[in-house]
Amino acid sequence: MWIWEQTEWPVFTWDKARIEPLLRETRLNQGILLGKVSAQSLDHKQSMLDTLLSNIVHSSAIEGEKLNVFSVRSSLANKLGVSEDKPFPITEQSDGLAEIMVDAVERLDESFTLERLLGWHEKLFPKGDTIFNPVIGGQWRGDAPMQVVSGRIDRPVVHFEAPPRAVLEDELSRFEDWFNESKTDALLDPLLRAAITHLWFVTLHPLDDGNGRITRLLTDLALAQADKLSVRFYAMSVGIMANRKSYYEILESTQKGDLDITQWLVWFCKVLNETFSNVLHDIEQTIQKVNYWRAVDQTKLTTEHMKVLNRMLDGDFLDGINTSQYHKVAKVSKPTASRHLAYLVEIGCLQRSGSGGRSTRYILNQTAQNG
Repeated sequence: MWIWEQTEWPVFTWDKARIEPLLRETRLNQGILLGKVSAQSLDHKQSMLDTLLSNIVHSSAIEGEKLNVFSVRSSLANKLGVSEDKPFPITEQSDGLAEIMVDAVERLDESFTLERLLGWHEKLFPKGDTIFNPVIGGQWRGDAPMQVVSGRIDRPVVHFEAPPRAVLEDELSRFEDWFNESKTDALLDPLLRAAITHLWFVTLHPLDDGNGRITRLLTDLALAQADKLSVRFYAMSVGIMANRKSYYEILESTQKGDLDITQWLVWFCKVLNETFSNVLHDIEQTIQKVNYWRAVDQTKLTTEHMKVLNRMLDGDFLDGINTSQYHKVAKVSKPTASRHLAYLVEIGCLQRSGSGGRSTRYILNQTAQNG
């Protein structure tokens, strides 16, 4: 019996004693992220562009599709009004992907409609691509059973089967009503609402292709409605991609289970927390770089110096860099690398570490970083 065949479907339940502490932790980390973003003079439009690009690219990668990142970036830049020094040629597909991603995180106050969702699907599968992908965008799946299958053709393994086409319209109408009504439900935490949105829609699997990507767009919309800001600075699809194996495992076990979705909610919150943690690390790294370069007289540095220092500020060579590594990164001779490192120590950018000789390594000067 699939989860949607349960008598009380879709009345989900969960263990509050397990979920509420995890939810408090997730909310705390979300608040820390918002506080960091608000406190720093970061380029918010640029940060949003990078976040949405990561979401698009990783959501497609989860399904095994590789996109032209440069085209998608240029399309997003156009949608967000961000100027680019060297814009890349855009395509109908890259424009469509950018449009639906921006739509999902910006049109928060409007009632959600199935027509809007089918519009996303149409952009995901533009008419000009039907030669390479026969999926017709903007319409629900046909009458054939919708199954998630793996293994040999003669010995298939059915991981999941979606509700039959005959009940699909009713199921989708019920989902649409719940999504709109639950937005103002004071008793349902918005983050749990996003997790339920994801599970419910992917279980309906109403499209011939693109169900995963549309599900993640819906999840982004629900997360954006949860606070209207922080989702512009983190990409949950990156976290899902990093945990892709467990993602499919938890979906399969939940869809084969009863209406207690505690394990799914635990997984969702843990991945969300992991995503917040990674973004906070990136922000700290950006702040560290900004402070470091503020304290350094860049007129004294060559291109090679700056290339190596940037690599170190990005987290490479955490144990310090030696002459051989400098020579490879900067593409200079080893004697030149030795002179460069001695010079960077002299002007205060680096400091020596180690016992000397061949074991000498050079680390970033903390005094310079602290300004």
